[in-house]
Order: sequence, then C-alpha cells, then structure tokens
Amino acid sequence: MKILLKGGYVIDGSGAPGFKGDVLVDGERIAAVGANLDVQADKTVDCTGLTVAPGFIDAHSHNDFFYDYDDAEKYYEPFVRQGITTQVTGNCGFSPFGVAADSRFKDKVGGGLFHAKKPGSFREFVSAAEGRLFVNVVPLVGHGTTRISISGYDPTPLTKEQIAQEMRLVDEAMENGAFGGSFGFMYEPGIYAKHDELVEFAKRIAKYDGILTVHPRACSKVALGYPLLSKPHIELALDEVVGIMKESGVRTEYSHLIFVGETSSSWKSLDPMLEKFHRLNREGCSIAYDNYSFTYGASVITVVLPPWYMALPKEDRKKPFNMFKLKLMTNITKIALGIDFCDFTVAYISADPAHKKYEGKTVSECAREEGLSDFDMYIKLVDLSNGQGRLYLGKYYNDEIINRLMTDDLSVFMTDAWVEAAGTQNGAAYQGFPYFLKRAKEGNIPLERVIHKMTGKTADRFCIKERGTLKAGNYADVTVFDYDGIKVDPSVPDFTPVGIKHVYVNGEAAVEDGVYRTQRAGKVVLKK
Repeated sequence: MKILLKGGYVIDGSGAPGFKGDVLVDGERIAAVGANLDVQADKTVDCTGLTVAPGFIDAHSHNDFFYDYDDAEKYYEPFVRQGITTQVTGNCGFSPFGVAADSRFKDKVGGGLFHAKKPGSFREFVSAAEGRLFVNVVPLVGHGTTRISISGYDPTPLTKEQIAQEMRLVDEAMENGAFGGSFGFMYEPGIYAKHDELVEFAKRIAKYDGILTVHPRACSKVALGYPLLSKPHIELALDEVVGIMKESGVRTEYSHLIFVGETSSSWKSLDPMLEKFHRLNREGCSIAYDNYSFTYGASVITVVLPPWYMALPKEDRKKPFNMFKLKLMTNITKIALGIDFCDFTVAYISADPAHKKYEGKTVSECAREEGLSDFDMYIKLVDLSNGQGRLYLGKYYNDEIINRLMTDDLSVFMTDAWVEAAGTQNGAAYQGFPYFLKRAKEGNIPLERVIHKMTGKTADRFCIKERGTLKAGNYADVTVFDYDGIKVDPSVPDFTPVGIKHVYVNGEAAVEDGVYRTQRAGKVVLKK
C-alpha cells in the first residue's frame, strides 16, 4: 500500500533544516521524500500544520521482557502513543536471552525487576518474538543474564572456565545480530563481578564492534562500593566505566546520566562529569550518554535501607537498639544522598486493597495522614511490602539540568520506563518523548536538533541501519505530530499525551488521527 504524507513540515532526523514537503511510504519502506511529490498513492494523509519526523527511538528500554505476555499489548501501547517506534533493549545487564539451555538458574533472569517467561539463546528470542512485537527492538545482551546463566546470584568470582562459558553465550548473541551488551553495576549479580570478568565481557563486545551500555555503580554523591573518603562516588563511577572502556576499546554508552540529590550533593558533579565526557571524546574515546525528560525515576522501597534490617528475624526488627541504629543509618544515608522522605513517592506496596491508599503519595504525605513520623511511616511501608515495594525517587535533577543535557552534543533521549502490572505508573512510559518536545518549545531549543537526538543521532550511535532518518529506502518508521498542540501532564503519570497524530511502524499505521490501532508490525532489528 502506498501512503502519501502530504504538505507537512518535514524534519528528516539528520539534523538538517526542515522543509515543507511530502513523504511517500510504499509498503514497509520509504519510497520518496521531497517537496510537492508528483506521485500516485492509495491513501493521502493531509499533514498541513503538522511535523513529519522519523519514528522516535528510545535509547534505553526494558521492553524485551514483555513481548510474550498474554496481555503484551498493554506494555507497548503507551510507547507507541507517544511516537516511539524503536526501543534499544537489554539494558542494565538484563536481557531475556543469553542463557544456556542447561542452566539451573533460569528463574532468576531479570534480577527480580523483570520476569522472562522462556529465557534461552538469542536465536530462540528472535524466533519467538517474530510477529509479536508492537515496536522495533534493538537488542543488547545483558551481562547480568549471562552471569546468572552460569552461577545465579552467587557472589563468588567466576573461574577462567566459567568466564569462558559466559563468553560463549555472548558470542552466540553477537554472531546472530545483537548490537552490543550491557552492564548493571547496581544489581545482582553484576554487582559481584570482578574486573577481569568485566573487561573480558567488554572486549568480547568490542570484538564485534558492538556498543556497551553501562548502569554505573553510583548515581549520587555517596553509594555502596567505593571508599567513603574520596571524591564524589558518582564521579568515581564514571572513572570505573572509563577504565573498562580504555582497557577493552569498546564503544560505550553511559546509561541514564542522573545526579541523585540536591545542589549540596551530586548536582555539583554535573560540570566536572560533562567536561570529562567531552575531553574523552576529544582524545578519541567513543563514550556518550542518555537522559530522562522527568526529574524522577523508578526505585525500590529499600533504597535508603541498610541491608541488615530485612535480614533480621521479624521479631528482632523492632527492638529498641535495632530501631535506633536503623534510624541513625537511614538519616545518614538520606543526608549523604541529598534526598528526604518527601522525595519518595509510593508506587506500589502490595496486592492488598488496603494498601492502595498509599499509591501516588509521598512518604511524608502518608505520615501526616496517619499521624506518624516520616521515619516510622517509611518503616511501616517497608514492612507492609516485605521490602518489595516500589518508589519513584525525586531529585534525579532539576529542569535546568535537564535542559542543559538536552542541548549537550553527547546526549540522546530515553525513557528507561516500563508499564507496571499494578500501582502508580512511571510518567516516562506514557509521556517521556512528548515531554522532551514540550521542554524544547519552552526552552527555545531548535526542533531539528531535538528530533535529531530522538532519531538519527540515536540510530548512528547504536549503528542501527536504515532507520532514524526519512530517506528513500529506509524502513517507514514515521511519527507525525502537532508541535504547537503537544500537551503532557507530569502530575498524572499515565496521562495520554495530546498532539501525536500519526505513527507508522514499518509502514503500518499504529496511530491514525490520534487513535491507537493494534498492529504487531515491529521487528527484532539485527546488526548488519
């Protein structure tokens, strides 16, 4: 079927100036782009007053875990509605593939954050996902998954033979089309991996000219894993990533660059870290980063809780000395991070209907309603959820920092969000990319520059061929939107953004005139 997108403001994703023109889609490919195309089409879509752009590419996602769920569509629809047609998946060390057939630890794949129904090889993943995807998926193999396949959550360093087994899993993924790999240094089992294993994994990714994405060991001034008396841990985390990059020669994407805390804490690291990113690039190192449009992100309820508390028998947790020590250590952690209980928004406690009343409120708001101190309310929520509750943690950065990152040459955009089965949702899963558009308009950031970061620049960074730009011969991933009419509502996380008019995934209409259409038109994109 030939579809002519007629008379829109065409921004082709390359960074070049936009122009009034037309885009002809023929089947799953773009047939022509230009002004006043004189062509015959089966359908003409009037794009007067609208912007025609490549489909948005989400540089950091985890949506490779949901494609085979019975209700899979609900996990993808919000992303399509915001104009996203392609997602880079397998981040933070977790992918649903990279698992040996005889592994005894398949139930642990996903690290407790995600659940893979049938973890296996990369080839098995590609075969199983065919015809079931609502967006295109650009897959990375997770180091956490390959390590789980070998030894589960065992913190014991891997032997040389075990590392060799792990590398065979990496080879299988990379030889069959994975785009790279990922580390998750804050999660089990990635947190346990020693330097030799990490460098070997990075070298293996570099061997195939892949990209390595890294969830660093610290995103705040103080974190576990580094000496207390040192420069800010967030800066030490970057140093660690750079060391692995230089030793292995791998192209590196620093995942979700955030500065958790306030001005007195990690926000002071913004300038030195950006300067280091740019200095490394001037020296010939290939390292860059991605960032959010929201000032918060998803976290676990135990984010400031010392691990020993949940390890205690329940009858011992409330003993006076333990509570005194817990309160002292929790307060020290909050001060070090530059956050407080008013920055913790409850997302989910449990399936008990009585606990739903806490969702969407800060810990401080819950405390006021129940006549408790903030600390006592926090511990109550931890206990009610048995340490399994979810939070949205504020002060990742402020609006000024987001706008600065948006205009920095090394940034691209992402959501790092997924639709939760229950509880308060993450706004980025519903509004992440339209919120970038809103910020661009309010900040007078050139639209061509913003679209470039959302599309062509991301495609170039991850070496995604034939996508990311409106060019004859490329796949027809297209998003058409009303720039002046974009509306988001950050106060309502699952708000459906206004202004995304048409979305095409491989030439199939997934959104028409603002109405979502069920289309399983996505593909597993394979590295060429």
